[in-house]
Amino acid sequence: MKLSKRAQSLNPSPTLALTARAKAMRGEGIDVIGLSAGEPDFDTPEHIKEEAVKAIAEGFTKYTPTSGIPELKRAICAKLQNENNLDYDPSQIVISCGAKHSIYNIIQVLCEEGDEVIIPAPYWVSYPEQVRAAGATPVIIATDETTGFTISPQSLIDHITDRTTMLILNSPCNPTGAAYSKEALESIADILVDRGIWVISDEIYEKIVYDTVQHISIASLGLEIKALTLVVNGVSKTYSMTGWRIGYLAANEQIAGMISNLQDHSTSNPTSISQRAALAALTGPQKPVQHMVHEFKNRRDYMVERLNRMPGISCFLPQGTFYAFPDISQLRGRAYKERAIRNSMDLTELLLAEANIVVVPGGPFGEDNHLRLSYATSMDTIITGLDRMEELISAIR
Repeated sequence: MKLSKRAQSLNPSPTLALTARAKAMRGEGIDVIGLSAGEPDFDTPEHIKEEAVKAIAEGFTKYTPTSGIPELKRAICAKLQNENNLDYDPSQIVISCGAKHSIYNIIQVLCEEGDEVIIPAPYWVSYPEQVRAAGATPVIIATDETTGFTISPQSLIDHITDRTTMLILNSPCNPTGAAYSKEALESIADILVDRGIWVISDEIYEKIVYDTVQHISIASLGLEIKALTLVVNGVSKTYSMTGWRIGYLAANEQIAGMISNLQDHSTSNPTSISQRAALAALTGPQKPVQHMVHEFKNRRDYMVERLNRMPGISCFLPQGTFYAFPDISQLRGRAYKERAIRNSMDLTELLLAEANIVVVPGGPFGEDNHLRLSYATSMDTIITGLDRMEELISAIR
């Protein structure tokens, strides 16, 4: 059987086997604690669900324009103007089946064989795979806690070649929770403008920030960088609408048109009902979002404090998202009951097998000295999970 080089270049998710094992264990009646969720545990707000029901009752269940309904595009433009100081026309907006779909479309339209795409690590696992799917090459810039998990201007310059097409910037970042300051973004923008390099600004976690952190879109820093920026966002994280599958991008009109053409021949329009729900999310009450972020902050504070008390573990305080990314490097080379801990996957498997906890290894995110833990779950679940984790970690020799 012949498979395309494109398909063979993609790496399977190493966490799928862990997820399957956890599900099987639950099926056997084992109390497995999940600290791996990449979605809010809160329900979609009622006014959003009610709008979806209304859309069904009204028969709003047919095809829509490929790039989205006009009223949702206008609402996105208003949101970008009011919240991000970005001026876009509805013709520059493409609504897709999630922010992941938007990023995939952008890379397919702007990248090809021989191109290089710069990705700061740790990174969301799909970025390198989507780059490879376009025939391009991911170029990784390593970051760590000493740099606040952000790239420096010099590190960016050092990784640019004559084949560099694009930078992917995720702020706040999954998995680290790191957010870029305005000053840092300005320095990056100067470099990109000087060299004419595109940037995908993945802003899906923009509302989930803590303390004094303010989200800044790199596209808002001037007309020249705006022209090179593909802003990506969606309703999944902010409004707990992961399953509704609505994301969007803002770009110059020519690129938006090309992306719409690509979407014509893949998914066509995103779900009509979900678009109406997304319209209600953007234009309706925002108090549910504020409540959710408040709860996430309480959970973050508790989880990070507990992790920093565990022997051999240290944890960066995330500025956004709902993930903690603890450093487990001191545990590598040690063992638990003769089970060696060589990497993050070993520790992940150990936590599942011996403590019935599901976490995510850092290796697939480009940083094997870390784990990703989600606090998008109840405080009771977090407490129980961390109790089990601390007991096991304390027994590692």
